Amino acid sequence: MAAYSAVISLLQTLEQRTPELMIRDQTLESIHATAHYFHDVLENIRRFDHEKIKTLEEKIRVAASGAEDVVELKISQGSNWTFENLIQVAEKMNTTKQQVMDIVSHDVHQILELSVDSLISTPSTSYPILSDSDQLGLEDDLKIIIKRLTGPPSDIDIVTITGMGGIGKTTLAKKAYDHLTIRYHFDVFAWLTISQEFRCRNVLLEALHCILGKPDSFDSYPYDENELADLVQKQLKGRRYLVVVDDIWSSDVWDSIRGIFPNYNNGSRILLTTRENEVAMYANSCSPHEMSLLSAENGWKLLCDKVFGPNNDHPPELEEIGKEIVEKCQGLPLTISVIAGHLSKVVRTLESWKDVARTLSKIIASHPDKCLAVLGLSYHHLPSRLKPCFLSMSSFPEDFRFETNYGSQKARKRRFNGEIKTCGIHDLLREFCLTEAEMTKHMHVERTHPTLPTQKHNVRRFSFQTEYYSVDDCYKLLPPVSRSIYLFSKLNLPIVPSTESHLSSPIYRHDPIIHELFSHFNLLRVLSMNNKGVPFESFPLVITELFHLRYLQVHFEGDIPESISELQNLQTLISSGTFPFDMTLPMKIWMMKNLRYIRLDRPTYLPSPGTQSLVTGMPNLQEFSGHFTDEVFSGIPNLKRLIFHLPNNKRSYRCWQLDISRLTKLESFKYYGTFLTAYRVKRFYFPASLRRLSLTQCNEFFETNISSTVVMLPNLEELKLKQCGDMLKTWRLSDEDKFKSLKLLLLSGSSLKHWEATSDNFPNLKRLVLKNCYRLQEIPADFGEIGTLESIELHNCSTTADDSAREIVQEQEEMGNYFLKVYIHKSRRK
Repeated sequence: MAAYSAVISLLQTLEQRTPELMIRDQTLESIHATAHYFHDVLENIRRFDHEKIKTLEEKIRVAASGAEDVVELKISQGSNWTFENLIQVAEKMNTTKQQVMDIVSHDVHQILELSVDSLISTPSTSYPILSDSDQLGLEDDLKIIIKRLTGPPSDIDIVTITGMGGIGKTTLAKKAYDHLTIRYHFDVFAWLTISQEFRCRNVLLEALHCILGKPDSFDSYPYDENELADLVQKQLKGRRYLVVVDDIWSSDVWDSIRGIFPNYNNGSRILLTTRENEVAMYANSCSPHEMSLLSAENGWKLLCDKVFGPNNDHPPELEEIGKEIVEKCQGLPLTISVIAGHLSKVVRTLESWKDVARTLSKIIASHPDKCLAVLGLSYHHLPSRLKPCFLSMSSFPEDFRFETNYGSQKARKRRFNGEIKTCGIHDLLREFCLTEAEMTKHMHVERTHPTLPTQKHNVRRFSFQTEYYSVDDCYKLLPPVSRSIYLFSKLNLPIVPSTESHLSSPIYRHDPIIHELFSHFNLLRVLSMNNKGVPFESFPLVITELFHLRYLQVHFEGDIPESISELQNLQTLISSGTFPFDMTLPMKIWMMKNLRYIRLDRPTYLPSPGTQSLVTGMPNLQEFSGHFTDEVFSGIPNLKRLIFHLPNNKRSYRCWQLDISRLTKLESFKYYGTFLTAYRVKRFYFPASLRRLSLTQCNEFFETNISSTVVMLPNLEELKLKQCGDMLKTWRLSDEDKFKSLKLLLLSGSSLKHWEATSDNFPNLKRLVLKNCYRLQEIPADFGEIGTLESIELHNCSTTADDSAREIVQEQEEMGNYFLKVYIHKSRRK
């Protein structure tokens, strides 16, 4: 939603960069007031395929973007700031405001009515999009749902199913609804499809139709909603009923219908499906049943069933390419069904199937009513403030993953407590995202080598995802007012072998070409250069002239220059270099008070600040990777995540203890040690605020008081020990050693042979993970008594450790505990 992004950006520029000027200047104040009006309009009128709303948004986008261009150019002039040129901007904003007011005042009822109509994707009584043959892979899900519907408690219970659009929630619900076990168990059934357009009267009528089996019994009677609700309750009275509430979108809707379902303590059930996890948790705080994508095996079976029939009589030469096609569908049944329908119409030859594999995204896009429209419902349901966040996913290439810390939707990797750690996006969602981003002028993405247009693109954000790009491409495609440039391609610059012996790859020689390129975009806010593994020979100095830059990612050799401090608006700095040489940050880094994240993928030294620098320091810094001395703590009081690398240059640093207890806001600490015996940390002092701790190559953990120090941390929920304890054979925990809050424990690459511990040492543990612990004989048998333990995972461990895990789970199952699971991967035999 480019209009919303443009307005928010303008408001932030005015409020953060010119607050004192707005007090003195009525023109700026007028622009600010008009921007707020635009914001309110966009918040309250949802955009669908209606020409007048499209026109409205485009007018707002153009006006807000143009105003911000002028304001930011004025800011760049520093002391040369004048107000004369702003009068014309204010007049244009007011003209646009009047046009928007005319549209809103004259057409608001028509707009809202048409918007509502466009939400109704299927009739209220519709059944699942997917057919019975699409139910492959649902067997385990079905068993779980049937058990929850027919088992305890006797009170009415709400069973919830969640998952993304097209994953098969409705299909699973229908499978359960029609199952013989369910049909014999319940007395009365009702299927209510809610969708985004909710009309309570229609839902009540639908319930009566299902219960009575008389399609038109009440339609002609003038019952109001309260009378209809009373009729539904009377029909359900004293009977064990199952009601499916399919495709519900909001908790408000649930509140409006929850009261029609009486509780007679007879085991009645409500089966609720929703894309919104928050709605599921609101309806029932017990864990919802979250549907998973199809496995490769079940995806292939589904494709074969739909293309070749139930006998799966397919030509052998098509199997390999067929499985490749299924893999590209990424386990989403809806996508596989659409592609299977297309394959049913093409010649069954290897070449034609290869062509489908190559053009799969285009095929999906050519079925907007079947694929993109289903996903579009989720997008249009988002509040205005979240739509630009979703569209920003288009800036990343296919299968790209990024950490949520950098905010840049599908979770690719979660923490033990359900928090999302890394994100990616399903290819089908990405295709919709790219289409919507281009249509709304949020972003332009180059995926093939561009055919240069006759004029520059009228957008502010660009992503190059081609094999190569050139300076000339950027000049001809991108306007000077560009705000975001993502470069995931190789830069067409001279690449030469490095003269440094430690480098294993070539480097870019960039001056003066890079200077010519980036000096052209002086309003740039986001610059992300991945360079495909080829670093610049040094930090491109021209970047330090990009005054408005907020986000910078660059791959280079050498140190960061002092002039980095010119980027006073920079919030995120991500960089990487080549091991083994360390990097020292310039002293002037302490002048960058807006920095929030410093992620440098090599040992980096943060020098101690001078007395003058400590006046401001970096109060907003939340994450840092590198090493430093105690003097820096007062300059980074709000640090939340610290990645501490012991330096490779042993002459520059010697550390026997590490005291980070003064970082009282620290939540996550990762430590990377060294194999050098003389340069190991012998003692740690941690803050009580620590929640996640990861120690790598910390051989002293089991041998010194480090272990007991960690035990004392009151809020520690996650502990990862990697390649720790090379010489120790036994880890013995006393009765006093209690990890009170620990929920995840991971041991990786440990030489431990014996582990002596009880359930009392880990009273709240939920997940135990052991990786490459070849010598560990067994898991403490008492761990089965940990009431919170949900899983034990072993990766490449000894067969005796594997057997001990199985014995723990078997013993628990014999006692009626079926919640504890064991997962064993690639067990190594001794």
